Amino acid sequence: MATERRTSRLVDPAKLSELGALPLLARQAMLGNVSGRHASPHRGASVEFAEYRRYVPGDDLRRLDWRAYGRSDRFYVKEFEADTNLRLMLVVDASGSMGVPCSAGTKLDYACRMSAALSYLAIQQGDAVGLACVSDSIVQQVPPRRNPAHWSTLLDHLEGAKARGETQLPRLLHELAETVRQRALVIIISDLFVQPAELRDCFEHLRFRKHDVVAFHLLDTDELRFNIQRPTRFVDPEGGAAMFADPVEIADRYLQAMSHYLNELKQATLETAVDYRRVEVDQPYQQAIRNFLIDRAHQRRSR
Repeated sequence: MATERRTSRLVDPAKLSELGALPLLARQAMLGNVSGRHASPHRGASVEFAEYRRYVPGDDLRRLDWRAYGRSDRFYVKEFEADTNLRLMLVVDASGSMGVPCSAGTKLDYACRMSAALSYLAIQQGDAVGLACVSDSIVQQVPPRRNPAHWSTLLDHLEGAKARGETQLPRLLHELAETVRQRALVIIISDLFVQPAELRDCFEHLRFRKHDVVAFHLLDTDELRFNIQRPTRFVDPEGGAAMFADPVEIADRYLQAMSHYLNELKQATLETAVDYRRVEVDQPYQQAIRNFLIDRAHQRRSR
């Protein structure tokens, strides 16, 4: 399926070409409405073997496995997986903290470039893609569509995304868990600056609704290593009080708190079976996507 030709500051054709040979796969069976490249919970006619089933009158005799009959003296039919398409729902955090300058411009720029590439890959393979930009509310939402011209609509919304407002990510993920229909691949791209316990609840909600959930956690090098040497005025981009501090005096406590937060977050994603991916934004975004796609392909082959 060919997407509509389109130029955008978010799109680098050479990087998209690098990623184009890799499939975007779900970890679990999906409920689509047309044939695709993802496993379905229903049985079908793909080449992927699913299971043996006892023969019952009325079954197609061409599906009988005569080798199984020779070994067991019982009739079995071979069943194969059905292939279907999926819904990809991209959730882009557009709260104020995503607008802080970093080596990649801003985290929101990085998130939008990732979203543009992922949506391109999904539409190319016939999947439907939707978008929700969230801050203190769902500021932009595009319902899933699978036609090639839809990619241009998604780019228009991503280019218009602005970082502002206080994050309400947990509440909005609960809302999306209720409104995204059927099973979907939900990809969250955010700095996840909320309490891990709150994220655990909304991750559980999304998983309860049978969505395959991926969380790309965007972090800047300075946030992880706190390489600040001079007394600095620290400003909360989401409206909190500013604080003047000497980094040398607070570095140990900061790093300890960050380590505790990351460990709690990792534990929350493990307990809820969320595919958690920490991404440092000085890393090329296509590298983060490539690692994700390769891991998914390996998981599919090992099943």
